[in-house]
Amino acid sequence: MEPAIRAAGMAKRFGAVAALDGLSFQVVAGELYGLVGPDAAGKTTAIRALSGLLDLDAGEARVMGLDPRGSGEVRELLGLLPQQYSLYRDLSVWENLQFFARLYVLPRDVFRRRAERLLAITRLERFVDRRADALSGGMYKKLALAAALLHEPRVLLLDEPTNGVDPVSRRELWALLHEFVQGGMAVLISTPYMDEAERCDRVGLAYRGRLLQEGTPADLLAAFDEEAFEVFGGDRDKVEAVLSGLPEVRAVSPAGSRLRVDLSRGGRERATLALAPLGAELRPVAPSFEDLFLSRLLREAS
Repeated sequence: MEPAIRAAGMAKRFGAVAALDGLSFQVVAGELYGLVGPDAAGKTTAIRALSGLLDLDAGEARVMGLDPRGSGEVRELLGLLPQQYSLYRDLSVWENLQFFARLYVLPRDVFRRRAERLLAITRLERFVDRRADALSGGMYKKLALAAALLHEPRVLLLDEPTNGVDPVSRRELWALLHEFVQGGMAVLISTPYMDEAERCDRVGLAYRGRLLQEGTPADLLAAFDEEAFEVFGGDRDKVEAVLSGLPEVRAVSPAGSRLRVDLSRGGRERATLALAPLGAELRPVAPSFEDLFLSRLLREAS
């Protein structure tokens, strides 16, 4: 069966910068796929290519088996929530939805029925007369999502939709996405937040236009071959200096007021002995996607 979204060896350069360097992945109907990575990983470029807004130098982008650059059918199948502002800020919530309904040539009764449902599930019913530029960040993103769903697309692309959104709205947005996926929609979401990876059905870890690793969140963490710890006690700068000199240490990063350290299997004993004179100790913690990603980046650099 043809996947709902297919990226095959996508390549794109902007001058000397390779934004996409052979990026490949697939998303099937009823799946929420997370393209996770830092800035300049190629996430926005990939979504622009899949939405037909960008020509590739090489490779293929397909939505429901169709080329998004050469098929008008894709417009009816695809919903897009871009990272940048896409609504008319001087129009009200209701007027913005009306504008997008006209773009999709929705009959008046169909528009009203769908708009009322989307306003209900996004909790925007009480704000239909509020201008878009007066909405909070979270409310704006939910309105943009409602506008992208008015024509009931089979595929939804979201480019960092939780960036700048408060924690409550962020949680509500993810709940909405899971509801749509349960209805059979294919959803591709890009995010720089590693903690959001665990909310996806499958994850692709992206870096410099390539996919470093892919799989379900559970499988990726289960295959992680290192141990994670937090450091308690001791002078932080001295502790970091000692840890950075040990071959067993794969990564050291801040964790609030403490340090988090990833060690190769069996490396705890040597690290413990090295920290003892500093009055510091290691306490095990569950590995996170941030641990996994930092480890992969260091391997890429070595």
